[in-house]
Amino acid sequence: MKRHLIRYKMKPERADENERLIEAVFQELRDKSPNGVRYMTLRASDGTFVHLVETQTDAHSDIITGLAAFRAFQDGFKDRCSEPPQRDEMTVVGSYRMLDE
Repeated sequence: MKRHLIRYKMKPERADENERLIEAVFQELRDKSPNGVRYMTLRASDGTFVHLVETQTDAHSDIITGLAAFRAFQDGFKDRCSEPPQRDEMTVVGSYRMLDE
């Protein structure tokens, strides 16, 4: 199982647009209901977005990036950013009801 944390900051005037594009990704995930992937996005008041992605195997790593809504999210992404994304592979040290369904 792999977990990645992706963090970036949007230009203030583009943060709402970015959020709408992310919401479309989650809608497509709900519609398709793929197995082997878990995904969460958080937004801070300063326009920083944090994505937590968990995939069961390497074969599941393309599920999100293969979505039409994700491709739409990626289109113009660099133009929306004020700080580029930082991606880190993460290990869970502890969790209390945080990621439970």
